[in-house]
Amino acid sequence: MIKEIKHLLYLLVIFLFLFFTTKYYFSDSHKKKSYRSLMNINKKIEIYSQNIATLENDTKDIIEYVNNTQTKKKKKYNFWKLLDTND
Repeated sequence: MIKEIKHLLYLLVIFLFLFFTTKYYFSDSHKKKSYRSLMNINKKIEIYSQNIATLENDTKDIIEYVNNTQTKKKKKYNFWKLLDTND
């Protein structure tokens, strides 16, 4: 009997918790607060982005291209041939 009451109490607490959290989450006051906080974040981002210092571009012609006219012949290795020669 006590065990059944205990289980019923657990279920009741879980149900009430879910009920009140969903009630609060879908309430108009929560929606207004979340919308206002999102708008405040967007305004702060706009203000900070206007105050960001910009740096001059100093990377013009920094890459030098070298023509490699000396081509060295590389030995081509075949994996299976390497295994055969080591036997």
